Amino acid sequence: MRGAIIHAPGDVRFEEVDDPKISRPTDAVIRTVATCVCGSDLWPYRGAESVDEPHPMGHEYVGIVEEVGSEVTNVTPGQFVVGSFATSDNTCANCRNGWQSSCLNREFMSTCQADYVRIPNAHGTLVATDEHPSGDLVPSLLAVSDVMGTGWYAALAAEVKPGSTAVVVGDGAVGLCGVIAAKELGAERVIAMSRHTSRQKLALEFGATDIVSERGEEGIARVKDLTGGIGADSVLECVGTPEAMQQALHSARPGGNVGFVGVPHDVALDGQELFFSQVGLRGGPAPVRRYLPDLIDRVLSGRINPGKVFDLTLPLDQVAEGYKAMDERRAIKALLKP
Repeated sequence: MRGAIIHAPGDVRFEEVDDPKISRPTDAVIRTVATCVCGSDLWPYRGAESVDEPHPMGHEYVGIVEEVGSEVTNVTPGQFVVGSFATSDNTCANCRNGWQSSCLNREFMSTCQADYVRIPNAHGTLVATDEHPSGDLVPSLLAVSDVMGTGWYAALAAEVKPGSTAVVVGDGAVGLCGVIAAKELGAERVIAMSRHTSRQKLALEFGATDIVSERGEEGIARVKDLTGGIGADSVLECVGTPEAMQQALHSARPGGNVGFVGVPHDVALDGQELFFSQVGLRGGPAPVRRYLPDLIDRVLSGRINPGKVFDLTLPLDQVAEGYKAMDERRAIKALLKP
């Protein structure tokens, strides 16, 4: 089969690779219906993470089950399935507590920009839809496998509540999905921080009530101005840079909460600053599996449409162009179809 391989920063190729096979009784192999490029894929593409040797890429997927191991009983060949970027057995203590992304048998997906994918821990990771969805629903179901689930976690980690004010730092796909999540969880005011017209427009469509285009101290001051000088109840940090974390921390009111889901790069927090801020922090890889049934239902019922974050659709063999377009900010998120 064929799959995306990164050889060096800026060098992604679509090459012949080995077909995936069942190697454990808890595995499944799926035929990819859709996959995509994630903002976190851009870290190695831009050289912010080292690429020591060529390796496959991709961790977002929806597909059709082709084969299952002997211990996989929750899905069967022929079913349409959605999974998570972090696999989980869904039975260990961490899974039972709702933290499937810290499953004791966790594996992170990294081979999904390909024609076929082996899914470890398939029995706990995959969720099948009752029937094959129509093509127009596939982008939103794909978004659920990561960016929508991660935006949802950011809102929950930031403790968004009905009637509250939420700020979303970051206007990539996760941040935009965070706007959806904050709105769905009942925030009365959702302030999206964005400097890009097309993303501002989508944020407003998803439920943002205010747009803040300023950054740094000016951005923090603007949020304070919009919140009576106090700051927001909840802040969703969806970038992973030191600047974004500082903006998030200082945009929250005393007693407020920051949910940080951007993969941190060179982020460091001053203990004394955090101590006197009286702001709560929670983050990490989203336990997407916990939310899959609910989010799939919201998509299938038409309540949410996170698939709109995909503003570029390409054949899978043009995956390199997807990376390039996102790197150059010509696209929010590139969807790839085999």
